Amino acid sequence: MEAQVRTGVSKRKAKQGLQTARQRNLTAYAFLTPWLIGMLFLTVGSMLFTFYLAFTDYDLLSAAHWTGIRNFSQILDDPNFWVSIRSTLIYVVISVPARLIASLLVALLLSKEVRGIGLYRALIYLPSLIGGSVGISIGWKNLFANDGPINSLLGMVGIHGPNWIGNPSTAIIVLILLSVWQFGSEMVIFLAGIKQIPNYLYEAATIDGASPMRRFFNITWPMLSPIVFFNLLMGTISSFMVFTQVYIITSGGPMNSTLFYVYYLYQQAFSYFHMGYASALSIILLIIIAICSSIIFLTSKLWVKYDV
Repeated sequence: MEAQVRTGVSKRKAKQGLQTARQRNLTAYAFLTPWLIGMLFLTVGSMLFTFYLAFTDYDLLSAAHWTGIRNFSQILDDPNFWVSIRSTLIYVVISVPARLIASLLVALLLSKEVRGIGLYRALIYLPSLIGGSVGISIGWKNLFANDGPINSLLGMVGIHGPNWIGNPSTAIIVLILLSVWQFGSEMVIFLAGIKQIPNYLYEAATIDGASPMRRFFNITWPMLSPIVFFNLLMGTISSFMVFTQVYIITSGGPMNSTLFYVYYLYQQAFSYFHMGYASALSIILLIIIAICSSIIFLTSKLWVKYDV
């Protein structure tokens, strides 16, 4: 009889525990509901709808008409598509490494504990907070105008500054410099990684007579390689999707020298109302980013050290 009572009590406790777990799960799902709705309708739903539109002729004003793979076949014959690929790749190949180098060097400098270092870090991080805004893009455009401060400073030393934005060979440089100027996010991540490197490693290397350069390549770089990998991956993805700076500063010109991929996609969608064609371009962009990300992941085995 006593055993039956104990069994009944155990079953009630187990049932109560199960009900409590269910209540906790329901509470968690209730709090997650806004995110789940946004994920399903704004992200997954938009992706599926974009995939559908890529196989249609749609101009935003009339009903979409199924055209099969015609949009994708037109992309391969579109000269502006290849121009946008070339311009974007040049931007990515130059701006991403330059931004990584600048952020790492500044992080090494800011890792020193000196008076007022917190203020220096905040001021250097500030451009990354406002660098992608419309206002900063307008200011950057005025900075490199023919009569702007850059050419005025060059004129003070006897150098005739070029037409930065109006010259096809220098317009992309203006955009690259703006990207490098916004290195604050990567710098903060590098700085956090540097702070995690044990100081005794540098002390031991110094006692052994290792030079600063040797300490960097034998200690700092291997310890920071996972962070370099993360910043490289995120920087590559974000550089492929740059838009605001191009739209405000160069508008894809001059002579399509800064016709970046996302800006060309925007033109097709909202200037020419070729929404089906733009959807196909977005799918191609997704594939390009996936390929580049895969290459970074595969090659990371050769230079990223996780067991240092």
